[in-house]
Amino acid sequence: MRIYLPATAVDLDEPDGVGARRAHALTPALLAAIGDDDAETGEFAAMLIAADESIDRIGAAGAVPLRVVIAADVPDAQVRAPEQEAPPSGVDVDDVPWRAVVSFHVDGPDDKQIRDLVGRAVAGDEAALAATGDADLLWYDVTEREQLREQLRG
Repeated sequence: MRIYLPATAVDLDEPDGVGARRAHALTPALLAAIGDDDAETGEFAAMLIAADESIDRIGAAGAVPLRVVIAADVPDAQVRAPEQEAPPSGVDVDDVPWRAVVSFHVDGPDDKQIRDLVGRAVAGDEAALAATGDADLLWYDVTEREQLREQLRG
């Protein structure tokens, strides 16, 4: 199953992979909620929900104000129904090793405007949070993790 993990730049420094957390996926409940049977639309919606949750993680970790979403393919057995209330895309997953990751989706590391916007969203600015939905995430291949880590340190 393809999952989208809300993350931060700090998560990319972990040596073994991403720790257990709430992730998002194309679930039957998400398809019903968006009223669309198109898998691509549902996958995109799950990624955007994970991007919004990345903002909460940024604040908790004190990380650089850029949204990070990690896409991974994990066995269905690793995905569980959420233990607490969650959006229709929400699933709980155990640790995800780097070998399961297929891509990273990140705000432009050099975009000062998006850093400011995400920083304001982290601080609780609802208008800024809504505006982040209009900002595209850049796609990085899993092989670019080290390069991405360096860019996000700047």
